[in-house]
Amino acid sequence: MDLSIVIPTFNEQENVEKLHSELVSTLKKINKSCEIIFVDDGSTDQTFEKLERIARRDKKVRIVKFTRNFGQTAALLAGFQKSKGNVIISMDADLQNDPADIPKLLRKLNDGYDVVCGWRANRKDTFGKVLSSKISNWLMDFLMDLNIHDSGCTLRAYKRRTVNDLQIYGETHRYIPAMISSRGFKVAEVPVNHRSRFKGKTKYGLARLPKGLLDLLTLKFLVTYGSRPIHIFGGAGLFLFGLGFLGGLWLAYEKFWLRLSIGNRPLLTLVLLLLILGVLFILNGFVAELLIRTRTTETYKIEKTVN
Repeated sequence: MDLSIVIPTFNEQENVEKLHSELVSTLKKINKSCEIIFVDDGSTDQTFEKLERIARRDKKVRIVKFTRNFGQTAALLAGFQKSKGNVIISMDADLQNDPADIPKLLRKLNDGYDVVCGWRANRKDTFGKVLSSKISNWLMDFLMDLNIHDSGCTLRAYKRRTVNDLQIYGETHRYIPAMISSRGFKVAEVPVNHRSRFKGKTKYGLARLPKGLLDLLTLKFLVTYGSRPIHIFGGAGLFLFGLGFLGGLWLAYEKFWLRLSIGNRPLLTLVLLLLILGVLFILNGFVAELLIRTRTTETYKIEKTVN
C-alpha cells in the first residue's frame, strides 16, 4: 500500500460524504494504491451509519469505531496502528483541511523529509481558536525547539517509520511533530489552504489550552528523561542527600569538636528530613526505571471495524 489517509471523526455526519467525495477526486490524480481510514471516535449522531454506507460503495474505505469518545489523539493512534501505507496522511473530518493539498505534502516529503506539516497561514477560525493555537505554538517552540508555525494542523504527511512505536496520549496529537523530531527525524512544513467550517460545531478553543499545556510539559519531561527517569529523580535525591550529609557533618563538628548540645537544634530535624527525602527520591527513580521497562498502554477500545 502506497498511501493511507487517517481521519479522526467525531459527530461529523454533515461532512463525511462531501469529504469522501473530495478525497476520491484528489486520490485519482495521485494514482497510488491507497486506503481511507475513518476512526469514529464515539460519535453520537449518524456519522457511523453514513460512513458504513460510504464503505459499502468504496472498498478503499475502512472504518474503526470506538466504544466511546476517547479523543483525537487516541483516534489518530488507532488510525496509525491500523494503516498499511508506506506514507500516512492525517487530516480532520470537518472539511477545513483541503484534500487538494495532499499532493503538495507528498512532493515536500519526497525532498528528503520524514514528516511534512501543513501550515494554516491564513486561518479561517474563531479568535479563541487562533489565540489558543498561537500560545501553544510559542510554548512548543520554547520548550521543544521545533521551529514550525503551526503545530496544531492535523493535515500532515508521515513516512511509515516515523509513527512505528509512537506513543501518544491525552491531547498530545498537536505535538506529534515535536515527538518525531526528538527521535532524529527531519520535519518540514508547507502552507496549506484552510477553509471555513462547512457544517457542525468546533470542538476546540481556549478552554482546552490548560490541558494542552500540561501535556506539553509532560512531553518535555518524557522526551528529556522518559528513558532515564533515574537521572532526574536520582539527581534530586543526591542533591538533597548531599545537603543533609553536609549539615550532618556540621552538627558532628559542633558536637564532638566544640562540645555543643545538638539535641534541640532545628538543624538536626532539617538534616534528618533532607537525608530521608534524598533516599526516597533515589528509590522513586529506581521504581520509575522498573515501570518504563514493564509498562503496557491501552488508550482506546474498538467496538467494530468495517472493511
